[in-house]
Amino acid sequence: MRRWTRLKTWLPAVAWAALIFLASTDTLSANHTSRIIFPLLHFLFPHTSLENIKRMHFFIRKSGHVSEYFVFSYFLMRGVRGKDRGWHLRWAIWAIAIAAGYSALDEFHQSFVPTRTASPWDSLIDTTSAVAAQVIVGLWAWFHAQGWGKSPGGKTPAQ
Repeated sequence: MRRWTRLKTWLPAVAWAALIFLASTDTLSANHTSRIIFPLLHFLFPHTSLENIKRMHFFIRKSGHVSEYFVFSYFLMRGVRGKDRGWHLRWAIWAIAIAAGYSALDEFHQSFVPTRTASPWDSLIDTTSAVAAQVIVGLWAWFHAQGWGKSPGGKTPAQ
């Protein structure tokens, strides 16, 4: 039973890693996403130049890096901590290290996909997002431990 509990804590991170891997294939390359995003952006901003549409597409794609590795880092921390609760710096460092390593492997994988380009800058964006997730989770845990958001009776306002 203990093995199943341990596996359950890692399942979201493993599933998210698979999703990241699929996102780094040809299917979600800039060539393919532009077929959907360009017309949508043109519809939303009909008087915008093609150059600005390309720039928006670039930032949308980079925000994908931010969001996917932010969530991945959170899932990794849950896997690292196992059945324990709270937040510890050691867990956060492990989550960041795993996310950074996976990001580097992801960029290496993209170097073999003809329609993708591997970039150390993307890996830096990914790792920075993983760090940001751990900072936010750490702050949330600290505030929660301090009892912030609770009324004097010990209940949160929503209770």
